[in-house]
Amino acid sequence: MTLIKAVLLDAERQQEQNKALSHSIWKLRDLFYDAEDVIDEIECEAPRKEVVNYPSTSVKVRCLPSCFVPLAFSSKMGHKIKEINKRIDKIATEWDRFNLGQQVDNRRVIHRETHSFVNASDVIGRDEDRENIINLLKEPSDESGNIPVIPIVGIGGLGKTTLAQFVYNDERVIKLFSLRIWVCVSEEFDLRRLLQEMIYSISKKKCDDTKIDILQTQLRSLVNDENFLLVLDDVWNEDRVKWIEFKNLLMSMGNLSRNKMIVTTRTLKVASIMSSCDPYVLKGLSHEDCLILFTKWAFNDEDERQYPKLMRIGEKIVEKCKGVPLAVRTLGSLLFSKTDEYEWILLRDNEIWRLEQRENDILPVLKLSYHYLPSHLQRCLTYLSLFPKDYLYDTDYIIQFWMANGLLASSNQNEEWEDIGITYFKELWLRCFVQDVTDRGSFYLFKMHDLIHDLALNLSQRECLTVNRQPLKVVEKVRHLSFSLDSPLRVPQSLKKLKLVRTIMVPSLPFSKENRSIDESFVNACILNFKYLRLLDLSYTLLEELPESIGTLKHLRYLDLTLCHRMRKIPSSICKLQSLLTLRLFGVPLIEVPESLQSLISLRFIEITTCGPLLRDIQPGCWSSLQFLYLYQCDMLVSIFDGMQHLTSLRTLTIIECVRLISLPRSLKFLTKLEEIDIRRCQKINLCMEVEEAEDQDLHLSLKTFSIFELGALTDLPRLLLEGSASTLQSIKIESCENFEVLQEWLQNLTSIQKLEISYCPKLSSLPEGMDRLTALTQLKIKGCPTLSERCRRDGGADWPKISHVQEVEVDLPASSESE
Repeated sequence: MTLIKAVLLDAERQQEQNKALSHSIWKLRDLFYDAEDVIDEIECEAPRKEVVNYPSTSVKVRCLPSCFVPLAFSSKMGHKIKEINKRIDKIATEWDRFNLGQQVDNRRVIHRETHSFVNASDVIGRDEDRENIINLLKEPSDESGNIPVIPIVGIGGLGKTTLAQFVYNDERVIKLFSLRIWVCVSEEFDLRRLLQEMIYSISKKKCDDTKIDILQTQLRSLVNDENFLLVLDDVWNEDRVKWIEFKNLLMSMGNLSRNKMIVTTRTLKVASIMSSCDPYVLKGLSHEDCLILFTKWAFNDEDERQYPKLMRIGEKIVEKCKGVPLAVRTLGSLLFSKTDEYEWILLRDNEIWRLEQRENDILPVLKLSYHYLPSHLQRCLTYLSLFPKDYLYDTDYIIQFWMANGLLASSNQNEEWEDIGITYFKELWLRCFVQDVTDRGSFYLFKMHDLIHDLALNLSQRECLTVNRQPLKVVEKVRHLSFSLDSPLRVPQSLKKLKLVRTIMVPSLPFSKENRSIDESFVNACILNFKYLRLLDLSYTLLEELPESIGTLKHLRYLDLTLCHRMRKIPSSICKLQSLLTLRLFGVPLIEVPESLQSLISLRFIEITTCGPLLRDIQPGCWSSLQFLYLYQCDMLVSIFDGMQHLTSLRTLTIIECVRLISLPRSLKFLTKLEEIDIRRCQKINLCMEVEEAEDQDLHLSLKTFSIFELGALTDLPRLLLEGSASTLQSIKIESCENFEVLQEWLQNLTSIQKLEISYCPKLSSLPEGMDRLTALTQLKIKGCPTLSERCRRDGGADWPKISHVQEVEVDLPASSESE
């Protein structure tokens, strides 16, 4: 499998230049998936053998020797492996002719050519951007001696090169710089080639010399102390060493700080490597500007006046482009000289990714960004196509989704999958594949541009299928199914032959108030037909019951029943899902939580809601991999179950609306990996937890964030946990705790605290002594605490000296004080 993966990697890289590879790639990919299923089946057997007895009073766990595998199972797997080996032998000769090997994953972009000229009259909607860039060029440089770099960043087709050309040819820029140099970097950031291109841009003479020393000498003589503007267009280099080598060579020519550089790139990562200033993130064109551009490409001069009906259709077509000028040009060009209304309607109602396009049209241009992605990120991106357009993704969900499908991998064995997932997400963010990112502390919300979603749909169509009301064109090897918002939840006959499906999703719009109707027959059909399911998402549906047969899905890693509010119980057979990593029962009002639930020994993420009793205790060896525990509306919960100390991997504990809960267990002091505690709307809880025993004196906990909201009975903070995390705790947020009166003086011991927010705690009247010792504190926010706010006034407040060292202090003063 490792060898196949390496060959696939090389093949995917070459297929753009070798179309004969495409069909062979999919055959080999299918073979790889089938081999993965066999390996997974063997891996599923091991945890199933660990859990051997589930009596009603306890869960007993024991580990059997790894060699303990039933003979029948061993024989069955042996036959499957032999069959796969035969298939490998059969296609081996086919692959020999492609001369593929095991290559390092170093993807390169197909070389592009750009030039410096642009007709100003052809540039639409970029006047304000041009002014902004020119103003940046006019700004005086600092005295560091570095060349100021202005990065222009945006997705492919947004008009970065056009804007750079627009600025480059502006009369004010021509007067500002005695030399202007244009280099299209594109394929690779090669020092020798860059110098050659710069020499050619200045002298208009080709320079074939290959010695860098001679090239830099020649360039120095051409520059000759004149100030210049250097445009590096279409930069992909993420190797900081190469950039520093190029920059240092330029700096060796003298003090170049009076010169300027513009860089266009599709990634924020490149921008951060090449410049210390904020990148200029290019936005899409307005709808009005897009219409003007569309008209320019779809009609001859002013011909649009003869076709008002076509223009009304054109407005809808333009909306599909979401402000990206290359997409507007692509669709406008497809309609040029066509006046048949039917053809315009056809284009309006068709997905962009289904349209035939030329090399420089929008999807091929976006594909360049995709082909530059490392292979692991390519698969993560394409699987996002299973969600509808305009979907508000959250990283908690998406990372679990990637994990269930085996997309997260690391060479570092100590790195947790959840951390790898966040790294993957940030890489996609830096490369502008996601947008509108909102940081929510422990997770991120984000969206995808519609054109990036179109790209993902185009690239994933052989593996991912969105089921809707329209007739389906089913590829036999499809492995991921999503049922669109307008599709009935049933499994048509055409889908029942897809025996290798790994994902079933029933997406709904987040925060929607309406649940989708669903029949138990749909779930039964999924379980009966798709035995290799890794992910089953039935959230936000009116499902009333899960069938007992759910326990047969031994490959299942992700089960989502979020807000299935008609469900009252889960079948006991769920304990057989030994591969399950994620179980989401948020908003499912369970009458009881089965004790056997803790036999899910691979579990890493669980959300529970119950109107009955919670688990009595957690036995050693159970839930030892659990990273995230979310208790929501557990109405009977007075104290959290015993055995919390056994959750040795727990990193996040969230408790919301558990109205009878009165305390946290002291056993939390044993959870050295716990990073976040978030407690909300638990009116009876008091968090008093003092240092009592000798073993409490020298705790080394890892809490980073501590947040509480609407805790009506709160009078004390958990000193044991917070002081035990003195070297790691970064953020404390206390909000709407009406009876909270005193911040204790031990707060001064939390020397790593960076952010402190106190809101709507009216009885809190002062800050403790020793606040000046919190030298890491950079943000302090006080709101809705009248007396405390008055004492923290900058002009004479009694507590102001305690916090005057804090960089950002935000205090809302009482109305009377403000008027004074």
